[in-house]
Amino acid sequence: MNSENFKTPLNKPRFDTSRGTASKRDSLAAELERDPQFSTAKRQQRTQVFNSTISHANLERQLLAAQTANSELETKLREKELQIERLERDRRYLADREKEEREEKEREREAYDEAKRKSDSELRSLRTSLTTLREEHADLLDTHSSLTRSTTQTANSQKALITTLQHRVQLLEDEHSQARQIADERSRILANLQAEYDELSEQNDRLLQSVSEQENMGIVREELQKQASYLRNLESTNAKLSAELNVLRERHQSIEVLREEKRGLETKLVVMSEMREKVVRLEAELEAARGERQQWASKSSDSSMTQTLSELRLAHAKVLEEYGATAATLRQREAEVANLEQREVENQETIQDLEGQIRALSEERKRVESRTMLAEREVGYLEALLSSYKAEEAYENDASRPTVDETKLQHVQSLEALVGEYKSVNERLMQELETLENEFSLVSAASKSQVPSDAMEKVEKEKLVLRTTLAEQEKEIQAQLETIDKLEQTLFELSGEIAGGRHVPPNTRVLCMKENPDQEWVDLRQATMDRLKAENEALIKRLKELEDSGASTGAASHGEELVPRASWEQVNREREELQKQVTAREKRLTRLQEIFKAKSEEFREAISAIIGLKFAFFPNGQVRVTSLFDLGTSFIFQPLKGGGGMKMQLTEQTDRDESEGLQDLPNMIGYWIENEQCPPGFLASVTLECYEKWKENKELGAWNQ
Repeated sequence: MNSENFKTPLNKPRFDTSRGTASKRDSLAAELERDPQFSTAKRQQRTQVFNSTISHANLERQLLAAQTANSELETKLREKELQIERLERDRRYLADREKEEREEKEREREAYDEAKRKSDSELRSLRTSLTTLREEHADLLDTHSSLTRSTTQTANSQKALITTLQHRVQLLEDEHSQARQIADERSRILANLQAEYDELSEQNDRLLQSVSEQENMGIVREELQKQASYLRNLESTNAKLSAELNVLRERHQSIEVLREEKRGLETKLVVMSEMREKVVRLEAELEAARGERQQWASKSSDSSMTQTLSELRLAHAKVLEEYGATAATLRQREAEVANLEQREVENQETIQDLEGQIRALSEERKRVESRTMLAEREVGYLEALLSSYKAEEAYENDASRPTVDETKLQHVQSLEALVGEYKSVNERLMQELETLENEFSLVSAASKSQVPSDAMEKVEKEKLVLRTTLAEQEKEIQAQLETIDKLEQTLFELSGEIAGGRHVPPNTRVLCMKENPDQEWVDLRQATMDRLKAENEALIKRLKELEDSGASTGAASHGEELVPRASWEQVNREREELQKQVTAREKRLTRLQEIFKAKSEEFREAISAIIGLKFAFFPNGQVRVTSLFDLGTSFIFQPLKGGGGMKMQLTEQTDRDESEGLQDLPNMIGYWIENEQCPPGFLASVTLECYEKWKENKELGAWNQ
């Protein structure tokens, strides 16, 4: 008989001593001998007791399983509470971080708004200064055009005047030569008359001495009267000739002035050639400035604006970098949270697997323990049976042999029946246990059915609360992710608006000027694009027509329509604009010429009035100096190549006798120019000398009159 498979429902304390068992066995045997039916009832009662014991043990095992499941659920509940607490801490941490990031973004937005306001104010001031500079530039261009026109007109008029004055100078020179000849003849006649007068005076003296001849005296008187009248006529003629000579001298001075003006006009012509070159250079600079302005308009950048925009772009890049770092940190934290959640799910699955294994091992251990206990009970029961058998054999040795054999046979039969029942019950219980374990591992409801309903409802409620909290957390995280995506999109759009200069800060009203350069540039670009599109469409349409009708036929019959009308109108508009620009440029040049002429005249008059000298500057660096008190005295100064002084050359001098000229001029040149190397001192000495001569001549002329 196998002791491991043999199970007994009897408790071990019932078989503690062999003595009690033997006494009970004796009474039982006696009762069985007396009443066979009573023995059958006893066996049934024992079977019921055994069944109840088995049921009680089964219930105890179920209770232990329920308690174990309850403890496991409590452990899970505590873990869930810890997880919820940890998630709550993470949520609070994320909320604090979000609040800090929101505050940081608000501060950054305020700083950005402040920087934007400053940049807008600077941009407005720069635009105002740009408008002012453009107006000044336009005024200067108008002035330049007016000066150019006035210079051209002045040059033309001066050329005509020079031609007229040259003709008049030629005539005056001819008249002057004729007047000199007449004056020389009159001087000779006057000398002859003076000689005749002297002779007549001598004759008169002789006639006075010889008073005897009265007739001769009458004739002499008549002749003297005639000579006196003739002398008076000569004196009047001489006065007239002197007046004419003075007039001619004045004319000669005027001629010298005209010559000086001619030289000045020639100098002005040289200066005008320089001015023309300057005008050409200014036009080139104007075109370059317009090109730069167009480039500036296309690039929308100035030196200060470029610096401001670069600072704004750096600040924006810094903000984007900080935002990217914050977003990267947030994504890293989100990835960490996702990894932790995934790890938590994996850990939960691992825990569930381990719990299942632990439960299986616990059940296996319990089964082994129960088997061990049953084996121990069976061993005790067999030992008790063996002792009872020995006692019965010792007792039955005194009885008859047939009785002992019949009792043993009955006892063996009952034991075999009991063993069969034990085996069947054991197999049935093992099958049920395996079925329950499979159902518990596959379906959790099998284990829940063994838990009390109150505990199960409580656990279900807690699980529902945990699921609700987890769903809310997931919704909140999803909402935060959507908010972050919206903020990223808003920041991207805002960066585009800022880069394009179209961003308007909140609580800010943008006022656009009527003449806005940016808007004008945008409108001009849009108009240009529309015009180009229209021309392109017209050209495409014309090409299609030519392709349909044939290029040769179209060129022969409709040659005037090869160019679209829109392109022709655009060319005409550009030509008109260029003509307007040329007209405006000529106007500005005329204004500049007039202003330059007026300023040059004022400068020349001021210099002449202050220092009494007239200056003429030549392109080769020479300077001609003419004294106002003696227009025939002029000097030319030229810088030396070594730069050590000035080289002086006397070109013209007033035609007069040596007594009337600058007698001390060589000494002044030797002292002031050669020794002292001081042209201002030389000019001052010459001016003083010329002034003294001019003053003497003026007083002498007044005394003669």
